[in-house]
Amino acid sequence: MTPPERVRRALEDMGPAFVKLGQVLATRVDLLEPEWIAEFGKLQDSAPPAPWTAIHQQLGEDLGAPPEEVFAAFEPEPLAAGSIAQVHRARLDDGSEVVVKVRRPGIRPILEADLRWLARLAELAEAESPEWRVLHPREIVRQFARSLRNELDFAGECRNADRIARNFAGYADQDSAAAVPGSGEPDPASEPAIIVIPRVYWQWTGERVCVQEFIGGISGRRLQAIDQAGLDRKLLARRGANAVLKMIVEDGLFHADPHPGNVFYLPGNRIAFIDFGMVGRLSEERRDELIRLMLGLVKNDARSVVDVMLEWANDGAANEQELLLEIQSFVDRYHGVPLKQLRLSEMLTDLVAIPRRHHLVLPNDLALLVKAFVTLEGLGRELDPGFDIASQALPLLERAMQARYSPAALLKRGKQSATEVFSLLASLPQDLSRLLRLARRGRLEMHIDVPHLKRLGDQLDRAANRLVLGIVVAALIVGSSIVMTVPGGPTLLGLPVFGLIGFLGAMVGGVWLLLSILRSGKGP
Repeated sequence: MTPPERVRRALEDMGPAFVKLGQVLATRVDLLEPEWIAEFGKLQDSAPPAPWTAIHQQLGEDLGAPPEEVFAAFEPEPLAAGSIAQVHRARLDDGSEVVVKVRRPGIRPILEADLRWLARLAELAEAESPEWRVLHPREIVRQFARSLRNELDFAGECRNADRIARNFAGYADQDSAAAVPGSGEPDPASEPAIIVIPRVYWQWTGERVCVQEFIGGISGRRLQAIDQAGLDRKLLARRGANAVLKMIVEDGLFHADPHPGNVFYLPGNRIAFIDFGMVGRLSEERRDELIRLMLGLVKNDARSVVDVMLEWANDGAANEQELLLEIQSFVDRYHGVPLKQLRLSEMLTDLVAIPRRHHLVLPNDLALLVKAFVTLEGLGRELDPGFDIASQALPLLERAMQARYSPAALLKRGKQSATEVFSLLASLPQDLSRLLRLARRGRLEMHIDVPHLKRLGDQLDRAANRLVLGIVVAALIVGSSIVMTVPGGPTLLGLPVFGLIGFLGAMVGGVWLLLSILRSGKGP
């Protein structure tokens, strides 16, 4: 097996926390090479079902009554079982079909223990290994812990689903027969929703259980069934791409893992998205930066692309001139390429490889964005081999660019800037007064944080501790030798007890000092 395959197998053997870690690493295209990303993408979050007695008891606690009393029908045999949760099918009293997602009993303390262990390993790796330090392992573990804890909270997942459903209320894409109200065409509100998000039944939803509408469509993995149902695969590919691009560019909240298992196709060429445990969020500022980046690529302006990347990486360690030359080469390679020949996933993979080579790490939200783009293009090409995501993205990006520089948007940003300036001017006298008052009292302090000096101080502190211990060991040896020559006092095997204790303490201290030196990697 290749090294990436061996690591994937090891993660699968070590349990749910490590499978989830691999899945998070599969989103970090800015850190790992493509072969590692592809291998970690194969990690399957599956496990044997939990015992029904434990699930039944936990459901009774969370629902307030046994499931057979809450639902008109409940299937004890799960539809699917993962390392963190399993899903059961049920029916409400009004006949609505639902799915009940249940967290595995006792899984949280196991995962929290693994997270503490991983956090400690990350601290050691970042402190001791320059090779690992450039990958920011502590930040990766923090991102992983945040993602895993969010996934444990089913109520948070359902809130994401509800918010995305509200964003798609009344949505009609360019391929829809329905048009905007007032245009003389049918009102989209009167048509079936093109994009379907499962309804959440909040009265039975909490941290450990969630109840959602059952989606009875065709899974994205069953391509032959799509053809047999008479659905238009090209239209589905375009609609799915438009929906995800809308989430990213317009809404700033997007499904971060739109793989075929999370997508269902419904009659009328409609699309349903499920499982919102992993979502990405893009602030308005981040979306503006993305537009600046796209403008730089379109206008062959490498300097704008470099400026945005350095802002994202927030790291001045890179050689800016070398980064500029490499970005210019990248822009020249893709500039003028017809859209139909452009592979967006390959372009993004090449783009994020550049900061990786310069030891720059992209923010987590951008890593999820690139992962979503790559997954989306793969999904689209499965449906339609001639699928062109760049052509689908271009109209949305053009509208976003126009909206960014529209008079209303400029006026809004101007108002925000003016408000910030006036707020700063209003607080300036108070801040100056406080600063002068502290200076008059002699309490004015300045804190400068220099990480390299802190590391040097820690090393000097450890060296001083070893030196002091060495002096103490030497003193014990000399003192114990003197005690051995003085007659009188308690003895053991004919030797003075205090002298033996001194030699024993010197031996323990010497062994500890030797081990400490060896652990530091500096040799004796």
